[in-house]
Amino acid sequence: MISSEAGPARPKKKGSRGPGQARQQARRLAVQALYQHQINPGSVHELLAEFRAHHECDDADLEYFSSAVTGVSREARELDTLFAPLLDRALDDLDPVERAILRLGAWELRERIDVPYRVVIDQGVILAQMFGASESHRYVNAILDTLARQLRRTEVAAGRRPRDPAPG
Repeated sequence: MISSEAGPARPKKKGSRGPGQARQQARRLAVQALYQHQINPGSVHELLAEFRAHHECDDADLEYFSSAVTGVSREARELDTLFAPLLDRALDDLDPVERAILRLGAWELRERIDVPYRVVIDQGVILAQMFGASESHRYVNAILDTLARQLRRTEVAAGRRPRDPAPG
């Protein structure tokens, strides 16, 4: 006879999320904060405090949110230089939402090696579908995919299926 000492599974608390979902929520908030920072530049510290006070942050990974907003804001120009050559338009002509998403993705690809490149791209696409224009998710996908191949060559190569050997 098998006894179950653990008892019945406990229901999750309302609003509780796993680590991946908490980070996804942090990215959503980060894109909103980065967009706001582009429109109304000011203190990043005040921006973070405002978001914590006035947005639904309970389910977000606040450490990741703060790190992303601070890092992207501090390194925005450098991040822009990573993806600007991949754009089909001038950086200044890029929609501010797309710019915020691409900056976040570039930052994650460069600084957060613990986040798989495919996750960075997928999350960028999801954010573009949520906040961007109708086709911006395709644009973001193409830019982040190309950038991932540049910044994470080894990881991308390991993640692709090996090609058939060349004849001969």
